[in-house]
Amino acid sequence: MQTVSNKKRGWSLRDVIFLSVIAIFFGVIYQVWGISYNVIAATPLKPFANDLTLGVWIMAGPLAGIMLQKVGATTIGELLAATVEMFLFSQWGAANIISGLVQGFASELGFAATGYKNWSKLGLLFSTITATIVSFIWDLFQSGYMEYHFSLLVGLFVIRFISIGFFAGVLVYWINALVVKSGLLKK
Repeated sequence: MQTVSNKKRGWSLRDVIFLSVIAIFFGVIYQVWGISYNVIAATPLKPFANDLTLGVWIMAGPLAGIMLQKVGATTIGELLAATVEMFLFSQWGAANIISGLVQGFASELGFAATGYKNWSKLGLLFSTITATIVSFIWDLFQSGYMEYHFSLLVGLFVIRFISIGFFAGVLVYWINALVVKSGLLKK
C-alpha cells in the first residue's frame, strides 16, 4: 500500500498563486524603493547608495522561501519580483532580470546550506550571509567595485551585510511570523 506524505514536495496551484502575489507586491515595492537609491546617490554618500538600499531589493526571495518552503522558491520569487519591477519601467531596465537571478540564487544558497531543512532563523541567517557574499562579488565586477580602495570595500561590505541582514533577514522573519499568526499559511 502506498502512503502519501503530509508535506508535499511538488508545487501546488496555491503555491504558485502565493509566489505570484509575493512577486507582484515586491515588484511594486522595488520600483518605489528606487527613489531611495536615487536620493542617496544624489548626495556625497553616492558610493554607499547601492549597499545601503540593497537589503530591500533582496526581500522577495527569502520571504518566498520561508513561506513556501520549496526548493527554488527563493530564486524564483526574487526573479519574478525583479521582472515585475522591470515591467513597471524601472530605471535599470532588463538588467533587473539578471540582478534578480543573481540575488535570488545567492539567497537560495543559504537555505541550500541547511539542506532545505531550516526555513527559520538559521536559514535566514545563512541566506543573509550568502546573499551578501555573492552579491558583493557580483558588484565587484558588474558595478566597478574593483576600482575602490580596500578600506572602502570593507565599509561597503559591512553596510551591505547590515542592510541585507535587517531587511531580508530580520524584517522577513517578522513578516513571516505575522503571516503565520494570521493563519493565512495553514497547510
